[in-house]
Amino acid sequence: MPVQIPSDFTTNLLMFFRLLHFVGGVTWLGLLYFFNLVNVPFMKELDPATRGKVLPNLMTRALWWFRMSSLLTVFMGFAYWQTIVAADAHNGGGSVGTATGSFFLIWTIAWGLMYACLIPGKGALDKGPVLAMIYTVILIAASVAYLRINDHGWESNRLLAIGIGGGMGWVMMLNVWGVIWRAQKKIILWTKDNALNNTAMPEKAKYLGRQAFLTSRANFVMSFPLLFLMGAASHYPMFGR
Repeated sequence: MPVQIPSDFTTNLLMFFRLLHFVGGVTWLGLLYFFNLVNVPFMKELDPATRGKVLPNLMTRALWWFRMSSLLTVFMGFAYWQTIVAADAHNGGGSVGTATGSFFLIWTIAWGLMYACLIPGKGALDKGPVLAMIYTVILIAASVAYLRINDHGWESNRLLAIGIGGGMGWVMMLNVWGVIWRAQKKIILWTKDNALNNTAMPEKAKYLGRQAFLTSRANFVMSFPLLFLMGAASHYPMFGR
């Protein structure tokens, strides 16, 4: 059977968006799993001198790919999702603005609430299980809010599943840039200076390191419902029509 390549521009453009989304996602989540499953326990086993030599070079390179792949994944996925939203709105006589605007509003607020819980860095809010319970409540509330706001009858399962799963991806990207990278770039500089000049690590390093760890662990856990919802969009009808 001869291979037939689609010739229309839109089909090829959307396939290009999906390809970049997949490549970015594999890179981003691959590094996320590496950090949580391999790098964190490995770094704990190193003595301070060795850690000072290994961490700056390793994390500078790894976090560059981590940050860039998060942007590629989210924005290529968003571009593709917008075609789904537009098609559903056109077929159902609805509005693209509601689905898109509520996406950014709800999930950005969710990120803000999660970050606010992380800032104190002491007491119960420094405990992983406590934050996990709070984050779960926030994510469920955000998901329910998104479903209720976008319950007009014309929204498809793909629109809603990606609207929730992609929302978690948006939160994860904000975590990468707004929490993990902000903390790690300082820790990298301090660790390098400590190794080269024997300068004492600032007291704030422990606080920022804990922030980055808890946020990375939250992203690790969120990646599982995110991946489920991405798969459910076309293969597991849960929402809408």
